[in-house]
Amino acid sequence: MYPDPSSVTRVTTLGAGPIGGGWAAHFLARGYDVTAYIHAEGERAALMSVIDTAWISLEALGLAPGASRDRLRVTTDLDAAVRDAQFIQESAPERLELKQALYKRLGEVAPRGCVIASSTSGLMMTDIQKDCPTPERTVIGHPFNPPYLLPLVEIVGGRKTDPAAVRWAEDFYRVAGKAPLVMKKEIPGFVATRLQEALWREALHMVANGEATPEDIDNALMNGPAPRMAVQGQCMAFHVACGEGGMATNLDQFGPALKWPWTRLEAPELTRELRDRMVDGCNAIAAGRPFEEMAAERDREIVAVLNAIRAARRRT
Repeated sequence: MYPDPSSVTRVTTLGAGPIGGGWAAHFLARGYDVTAYIHAEGERAALMSVIDTAWISLEALGLAPGASRDRLRVTTDLDAAVRDAQFIQESAPERLELKQALYKRLGEVAPRGCVIASSTSGLMMTDIQKDCPTPERTVIGHPFNPPYLLPLVEIVGGRKTDPAAVRWAEDFYRVAGKAPLVMKKEIPGFVATRLQEALWREALHMVANGEATPEDIDNALMNGPAPRMAVQGQCMAFHVACGEGGMATNLDQFGPALKWPWTRLEAPELTRELRDRMVDGCNAIAAGRPFEEMAAERDREIVAVLNAIRAARRRT
């Protein structure tokens, strides 16, 4: 029913924002022909800005043979955008009723052998596919931002999704240069976002209680666990940290600390005072730099990390 993932050459992206544009840039860099659907012609400039910004980093990482921005086609005609698609990556706004209407239409006009993946970060595919006439080929394909740099894609189907579509999406994303993670169950927030949310809630508690500033929190992460997690993750970091005993030593020795009040996972009340502390703290860190400058700096440093890890792994 679905094409061989390695034979796919035509991809359609839906959305002109950082995620939709980022996906378009990624697929172009991997040598695909990309049709990008935008809702209105006025969104074209935003889409091209994302792609042009991303291309600097993608060139630094290395483009696939045949990769070119000239292989991009932009259209405001949804039917034309998906008519010949072999895969669709949807990145529409996070509004359930909007996505339901969109998937109803996509289910009618997209080729039957074309898997449709949603970049949603919080909605469930079971809900999104409710009105879709061909729900069996719809999946979540949730990236991490920016999608043209960070390899992770979390994949999960809805109640009506064909398991074969999930397996196909996993194979396709791997061919397309991503690091797919297939979810065991359909849960809100998937894996990475739930972990990120737990960290975010604790950060908000510390700011709300006057225990740390946004600058303190980012300083602690960037100079503490973040570099280690880039190569080991959370579980293996603790496993290796405890020497020969591994995770068994970790849990036996530090397990009782799980009962200590080190974390407060319930979200704090988002008062106006807390909101202003976070905004003022982040504005202080930004020190008046424009978004484009900060995003470019972020991308350069992520590229450096990714290339350094690649080089280290090639040497082992």
